[in-house]
Amino acid sequence: MQIYIVGGAVRDELLGRTNADRDYVVVGASPEIMLARGFRPVGKDFPVFLHPQTQDEYALARTERKSGHGYHGFSFHAAPDVTLEQDLARRDLTINAMAKGDDGTLVDPFGGQQDLQAKILRHVGPAFAEDPVRILRIARFAARFHEFSVAPETLSLMRSMVSSGEVDHLVAERVWQELAKGLMEDHPARMFMVLRDCGALARLLPELDALFGVPQRADYHPEIDTGIHTMMVLEQTARHRFPLAVRFAGLTHDLGKATTPADILPRHIGHEARSVDLSEQLCARLKVPNDCRDLALLMARHHGNIHRAAELKPATMVSLLEKTDALRRPERFQQLLDTCLCDFTGRLGWEDRPYDSPARLLSALAAVNRVEAGKIAAACADKSSIPERIQQARIAAVKEQLNDFRN
Repeated sequence: MQIYIVGGAVRDELLGRTNADRDYVVVGASPEIMLARGFRPVGKDFPVFLHPQTQDEYALARTERKSGHGYHGFSFHAAPDVTLEQDLARRDLTINAMAKGDDGTLVDPFGGQQDLQAKILRHVGPAFAEDPVRILRIARFAARFHEFSVAPETLSLMRSMVSSGEVDHLVAERVWQELAKGLMEDHPARMFMVLRDCGALARLLPELDALFGVPQRADYHPEIDTGIHTMMVLEQTARHRFPLAVRFAGLTHDLGKATTPADILPRHIGHEARSVDLSEQLCARLKVPNDCRDLALLMARHHGNIHRAAELKPATMVSLLEKTDALRRPERFQQLLDTCLCDFTGRLGWEDRPYDSPARLLSALAAVNRVEAGKIAAACADKSSIPERIQQARIAAVKEQLNDFRN
């Protein structure tokens, strides 16, 4: 029985990057041997075991054969006679198909080390085409290793997988899982550009793909192209290291601009409401988690008014705070403002331009929070007038606060 460290841990060690995950492959063993040595089985589809002391995962060397469509359409064979090279051959990229023995010997049958040095993402072999999830994984690795290029033959294979319809068999949960990981990389925009290059973006996120080529007013958007702007917003969310919900809201905030009538371009009147509708459809289709969905819908609906905070009347500002639930959910409201910051600075030449809407709205929120609604209610003889009296007090407080803000 021989044990090897495989995959990302080997790759990242060669790159000098930290990787806390350790994946092990066991060659020349059977489930019975693993159980006899105290390992605990956890694998459902193929034999994976937890080490009795470290709890690290150890998988028996295996081969796989295509038996149906999509991610689950495989049958696996794990046996003592499966070699390490056979196990590595089923992996996605050459840089992930390396192993390291107990003595430190590097096993690299497919040139992964050379591709690391050349900064190339290249598929291991023709079996790559059997699993559509690998399209998403390559795009995600492009977001992580932003200096790496996708090998031309790999991109060609990805395009053929899209055109053959294999990508259409991806399940929503797995698509979201990979997208969420890609969104949290240092350069998430690269994920979506690679997906667009191979045609997968139009199949998986047609609402996003439709933004490319849609013009905007150059005085507000020097980059002009709405798709490019969205990618710039996404890069700003990563620049600030904002959480997943902010990054997703930045990705989807302008979807409605793809459906703007051609006769009013490059203006986008009413795109906010259309963005809400399209975001709802996308979130339902991909089963997006509630926190990401809710922030995305708030951003789509309200980002225009937030950008215009300096022009809003006190009554409109109070209404905006109430509609965004800022009083009860201040943390989410802050995330909404963070997304708006990225939308504002995600424009050509605007990356470091001052943006005072967040400070203005947070100042107004502080004023509203100082209004003692309980005291107002207790002093009202006519209980039906309580909401109006509270509203008037909030508007007055914001008006006074904004006067101080301007001074």
